[in-house]
Amino acid sequence: MEIILRKTIDTLGREGEVVNVKPGYARNYLLPQNLAVAVNAASLARLQKEQAAIVKRLAEEKKNAEALAAKLENLTVSLARKTGAEGRLFGSVTSGDIADQLAQLGITVERKAIMLKDPIKSVSETRVAVKVGYQMTSEITVRVASETAAATAA
Repeated sequence: MEIILRKTIDTLGREGEVVNVKPGYARNYLLPQNLAVAVNAASLARLQKEQAAIVKRLAEEKKNAEALAAKLENLTVSLARKTGAEGRLFGSVTSGDIADQLAQLGITVERKAIMLKDPIKSVSETRVAVKVGYQMTSEITVRVASETAAATAA
């Protein structure tokens, strides 16, 4: 089934593109969520009229994504946690913890945009990818230290 995307969907395409999807996916998810419209003469005509506005929105989205990627480039986020024997954390560091730390630095990133495969459970330094939008990613370094080591260093 051919549809026109009303919003950018990472797995399908950008706003305004005509894509072919399975009918059940379109009928049960994309159309009810207003993420897409079915292709017909009226929707194609409306797409032609809105094309300039769509291009402008996508350019703005790309500009914002590039600015966020530049902020995140070579950024190191440091977190101090209580540890047990052999550097194992009591608990773990999750994408929510990283998002909170970035918010304290003045960078707003959704928790879902931080692509942390598994929670960090030991004292370490890890490279983590962050989705910045417009199908772009940037990498940050997450440094987890022991609270006792951080207290003695200060």
